[in-house]
Amino acid sequence: MKKILPFLLYLLSPLLFAQTTKQLNEFDAYIQKSVKEWQIPGLAIAVVKDGKVIVKKGYGTREIGTAQPVDAHTLFACASTTKALTATGMGMLVDAGKVNWNDPVIKYLPDFHLYDPYVTKELTIRDLFTHNSGVGNTDFLWGDTDWSSEEVLQKMAMVKPSYSFRASFIYQNIFYLVAGKVIEKVSGMNWGEFMKQRIFQPLGMTRTKPYFKEVTDVNRSRPHFKVENTIVAIEDLKADAIGPAGSIWSCVDDMAKWVACMLDSSKYTGGRLVNPQTWAELFKPQVMVPPSQFYPTMRLTQPNWTTYGLGWFQQDYKGKKVNFHTGSLPGTIAIHGQLPEAKLGIYILGNYDHAEIRHALMFKAFDLFTLGGNRDWSAEFLTLYQSLAEAAKTAEKEFESSRKLNTQPSLPLEAYTGKYSDPLYGDVVITLANNQLAVTINKFVKITVEHWHYNTFRGWYEKKWYGKDTVNFILSADGTIEKVVIDGKGYQKEGPEKKL
Repeated sequence: MKKILPFLLYLLSPLLFAQTTKQLNEFDAYIQKSVKEWQIPGLAIAVVKDGKVIVKKGYGTREIGTAQPVDAHTLFACASTTKALTATGMGMLVDAGKVNWNDPVIKYLPDFHLYDPYVTKELTIRDLFTHNSGVGNTDFLWGDTDWSSEEVLQKMAMVKPSYSFRASFIYQNIFYLVAGKVIEKVSGMNWGEFMKQRIFQPLGMTRTKPYFKEVTDVNRSRPHFKVENTIVAIEDLKADAIGPAGSIWSCVDDMAKWVACMLDSSKYTGGRLVNPQTWAELFKPQVMVPPSQFYPTMRLTQPNWTTYGLGWFQQDYKGKKVNFHTGSLPGTIAIHGQLPEAKLGIYILGNYDHAEIRHALMFKAFDLFTLGGNRDWSAEFLTLYQSLAEAAKTAEKEFESSRKLNTQPSLPLEAYTGKYSDPLYGDVVITLANNQLAVTINKFVKITVEHWHYNTFRGWYEKKWYGKDTVNFILSADGTIEKVVIDGKGYQKEGPEKKL
């Protein structure tokens, strides 16, 4: 028997090689077809199976209309797939005995405060990673401003909770920034430098940068957005202010090393990032994710459960556990998906806004390389997301049709100008030009609006990929302007003595 087994393996090896080659060719053709269907300018993908990188390739171009090819070394924004690296960094400090997952945050950051004093006192290190603090989405603190990390954290004390502490789940970027600040306090080094020294360098991730400001390589992707039915290259939204939540830039050549490391209980050549217990804790379900907060993909994948670990979304698929996380910034996408039982991982980077080809290719890889099945996930997800886009267009048309025609503003346009402010949201300055109101929010975001109806004005943002918005003015009892409301945020008008 001992002689027969090697002989059988010898006979089978060419068949196994032929089968793998067939799967790889099929997957490559599927990616090319899907890229065209989704109109992705450029995409890069890596697949790791049983500790080996079996796919590592780029498709399309770094910028639409150019001949600059995407390859395995092209840099993209990793966005929120950064979160898993930050969680692992915290795990290293847990292993070193310098912090505990259940320690209160104020033990390390005594000046950090939330609106609710009880939550300030009880918020733990673990809570920073699980999106169930009770504080809703606060991306306006960094996405619509150029405020520093410190200013963003100070503003959190003014954000009223959206639900009870640990009672639900709303995705929250800022608490990962807080986690980064804890890492800095405990380790004595900047979060970005910690990532470099403790993760990037040991894994040989030589092209990976913790911040956008460090990206100088010409082999980098440009983000793209569909503006008025045309796909165009747009500006990068810098996430450096919330670095630990989403500022890392990398390429699939480097990220394949990260994927392999995390599939193999954080091992790499020469060591491991965290001990087995901490690695298991990172992937242990921490909170339930309600359907309203999960991805629309669940309409097709139909999971029996959806949870969140420490930096990872989770669901079941064909009876197996899936760990994954997407990354999204305007015009760019990422996804890191794992089928841990099969030692299979996938990482995708793309340069077209919210192109859910990422989910399609992840599930296709799961099917093709381990679970079986020939479902066309790309076609099905494309139909799903096109229907969602059509629903959004219909809703916008219905809103536009609600306009009351032949109305006039209550006051001369000059009366709407001036400075408006709010302690949480910042400042708005409104000026008059060419019979339009020019609105500048925090010296960062601009929107030009025309009269729409009554005391509501509407128009395009200067950066058209932000879309259109309404600017509503609220009058006081004496008929003067009291405040302006933009995107649900109210700003009080300052007195005439402060009028610009």
